[in-house]
Amino acid sequence: MSRRPGERLVAAQLTLIAATAVTAVAGPGRLPRPVRLAGLTLLAAGACLGGAGAARLGRDLTPLPEPRAGAPLREDGVFGRVRHPIYGGLMLGAGGAALAGSPRAALPAAALVALLRHKATVEERALCRVHPAYAVYAERVKRRFVPARP
Repeated sequence: MSRRPGERLVAAQLTLIAATAVTAVAGPGRLPRPVRLAGLTLLAAGACLGGAGAARLGRDLTPLPEPRAGAPLREDGVFGRVRHPIYGGLMLGAGGAALAGSPRAALPAAALVALLRHKATVEERALCRVHPAYAVYAERVKRRFVPARP
């Protein structure tokens, strides 16, 4: 069964999310309580950031790195501050899970970050093809994954 490259990226992403979660919960070792609390804070921040991105996309949300046919370029809301808030939320959440749970979750979390950075690059190429204004948007909104402090 042949898959499109985007589908392979999604499969790898889901595998790494699952590996991070399972390792964080079931892996050995725990960090000191203040570090675990910081991890829970990162996990919550990631959920908020990713959730805001998903909510703003609404029906145009897709796990694939190609935009849905006819979907407009989102430049407002959280997308006015960061270009890939869902990926940023997943990155924050994965790091937070490693800190809050087992430090062994850092390995799949780091692999997830690397994969999402690559997936964002693939997605940006697709967005440039579909939305000629994307290059101007990317120049205006410099942050890719996590917004800067206001």
